[in-house]
Amino acid sequence: MISLDVVWWIVFARLTNHGIARVLVSIFMIAMLAGLIAIIGARMSRAGWDRVIPKFAVSAIFIWHFIGLGLLSLIALALIPILLGQKIVRVARRSPSAITRSVEAPAWSRREFLRFAGAMAPPVFTFSLTALAIHQLNDVRVRRFVLPISELPKELDGTTIAQVSDMHVGRFTNGHVLRKMVRMVNEMRVDLVLLTGDLINDALADLDTGLELARTLEARFGLAIIEGNHDLIENPTEFETRVKASGIPFLLDESTIINVRGFPVQLLGLSWTRHRGPDRDAVIAASVYKLLQQREPDAFPILMAHHPHAFDAAASAGLPLTLSGHTHGGQLMLNEQLGFGPALFRYWSGLYNRGQSKLVVSNGVGNWFPLRLNAPAEIIHLTLRTADASG
Repeated sequence: MISLDVVWWIVFARLTNHGIARVLVSIFMIAMLAGLIAIIGARMSRAGWDRVIPKFAVSAIFIWHFIGLGLLSLIALALIPILLGQKIVRVARRSPSAITRSVEAPAWSRREFLRFAGAMAPPVFTFSLTALAIHQLNDVRVRRFVLPISELPKELDGTTIAQVSDMHVGRFTNGHVLRKMVRMVNEMRVDLVLLTGDLINDALADLDTGLELARTLEARFGLAIIEGNHDLIENPTEFETRVKASGIPFLLDESTIINVRGFPVQLLGLSWTRHRGPDRDAVIAASVYKLLQQREPDAFPILMAHHPHAFDAAASAGLPLTLSGHTHGGQLMLNEQLGFGPALFRYWSGLYNRGQSKLVVSNGVGNWFPLRLNAPAEIIHLTLRTADASG
């Protein structure tokens, strides 16, 4: 990214002869470069001094480097053959009179205006998306599902669950939006609150805040939490040790029984699968099957798995309900079927059914990346119904 910053800085500076444009481009690129280096340095040193950078600036740095640079590079690759062909044609057709006319052209020609606009496009693009992102960072919706489940005991008919996933407490998710989230969950007055991973964004410095938030979430019968991939970025062992010591029910390839209206509900919590490679889904499936060996035949089971691909094994085993997160609803989606969600995951947002098994994938509350497109942040509210009662 740093190399691409330097390359595009040179390109933008050469794109226009107007001094003000070159100054503005240089200020923009210096700010983006310095901000990126500061964030990387703070993350590697775990110093946390990048927190003094305003959220607007950090958002702009992320949007420029994760969207702007990529789009520009793709456009450049597509245009290079066309521009080279046009240049060859112009050189071949150029006449002495044409050269004279170009020398006598006015200082602010149409071509110069377009070059100036091109040089200004990156900062305008970046700051426009950043303004939208800042507005979105405080938005959270409630998404409600009524789930008819054939295996649901009549004692549990009408059971309500608040699924809170991907809080990402830290760089972009803090302060007002977290207090708003707690208030929204507590106003639901649900039976269970289930947190399906990524409590923190990456820094363990935010873990105490995340745990305190979890303690303030209210449920009639109980709360449980599992881990996600972002929880383990800085130090997996320390994260797991501290959450275990917090007293909050934390399920690491473990299960717990919660009595809901006098009937046992078994929560099965899948640990994050750290294996990488083409056989990762097979490893996830093996972990699910191993966890399900703890299944109690007299309890109603719910699988909590941060990665939604765990649903394949859960459905094969006949598990009635799986709750997942991780995908952020695709984060950047052109519509419900086009975007990063379907490009990266088989299940990315909302309700999925396979036979009698159901999966709910939450878009999540928080953000590791500041901008969402057609994938709004959300808290999931579930109402479980026996299949005959829901009809």
